Amino acid sequence: MGDGARVTSAPRGVTAAAEPLVPPVGSHNEWDPLEEIVVGRLDGATIPSDHPVGTCNIPPWAARLQGLAAGFKYPRLLIERAQHELDAFVALLGALGITVRRPDAVGHGRRFGTPDWSSRGFYNTCPRDSMLVIGDEIIETPMAWPCRYFETHSYRTILKDYFRRGARWTAAPKPQLTDELFDSDFRVPEAGEPMRYILTEFEPVFDAADFVRAGRDLFVTRSNVTNRMGIEWLRRHLGPGYRIHEIEGRCRTPMHFDTTFVPLAPGKVLVNPEYSDVDQLPDVLDGRDVLVAPEPNRLDERLLRITSMRGMWLSMNVLMVDEKRVIAERHHTDMLRALETWGFEPIPCDLLHYAPFGGSFHCATLDIRRRGTLESYFG
Repeated sequence: MGDGARVTSAPRGVTAAAEPLVPPVGSHNEWDPLEEIVVGRLDGATIPSDHPVGTCNIPPWAARLQGLAAGFKYPRLLIERAQHELDAFVALLGALGITVRRPDAVGHGRRFGTPDWSSRGFYNTCPRDSMLVIGDEIIETPMAWPCRYFETHSYRTILKDYFRRGARWTAAPKPQLTDELFDSDFRVPEAGEPMRYILTEFEPVFDAADFVRAGRDLFVTRSNVTNRMGIEWLRRHLGPGYRIHEIEGRCRTPMHFDTTFVPLAPGKVLVNPEYSDVDQLPDVLDGRDVLVAPEPNRLDERLLRITSMRGMWLSMNVLMVDEKRVIAERHHTDMLRALETWGFEPIPCDLLHYAPFGGSFHCATLDIRRRGTLESYFG
């Protein structure tokens, strides 16, 4: 080295050649080996308001009751049973070698608002709704329920950690949620009537739980929380490397696809015979194994039948550990037997009393990292 060379040392505390960041987020489908997951919390869960977008899916008497109880915490009886099962589920995930992350515990009863409206919160029990993982990117979704407007704030500790470690972090346009988004004349369509939804096309809104992932192909349904503009926003955001297939279901009050259409493994999809017309599925599924879900086992507890947000078909709300192993509800023995018949290895677990808080194993989680690469399973 010549005498005139300039030698510059790295600043104290900074390595001269930092190792490249390994993104902590990476999940392309519903079945690759699961390594890290976010599980929701019950802490501070608050009964939501009687806004039409939230009550259009429940009977009128239940909507009136919800309006009277809005802003109060859920009854201790419901919380304690669900918490016991949730703790056991988290322990099971840990025993399977899966890293579990949890959102911050927050009080959801505080009032907040925009210049156009105000609301109290709801819960952070179901990260599957508010965030969508596509590869190494986490997308915060533009949800249609006002009470869920700031729900992802309780996940910000996790999101910032992932971002600092190399993940991509995106937020869809924050919706205004003004009256123009909601059809004031909406009523639930009767059987045989054309499908209609409470949402207009005023702005893009969607819940991540209306999408399921199969590599370069995503499947989605329009619903009372996801409109066409929301689907189109995601299609443009992901670009030509992905294909989004829309499926119209037969549920009269649609909200979330993971009790209707569930990819379980390459070439295998579980479908709901009540909500799906097997003969009208997209052509890309031709030649694949379409597994028709058995009738769910009856719920014996009357309170559970009344308070379950997604109904009896939560038997389909399973979580794949890998292509073979699947966590499924212990109560639904017919589903467990069907999964075995189809070549899977069901892991029975209890989460039946989580139903009043939005779902079961798939709803209550967000798979952050699955060991695998982006593949095209449909040509």
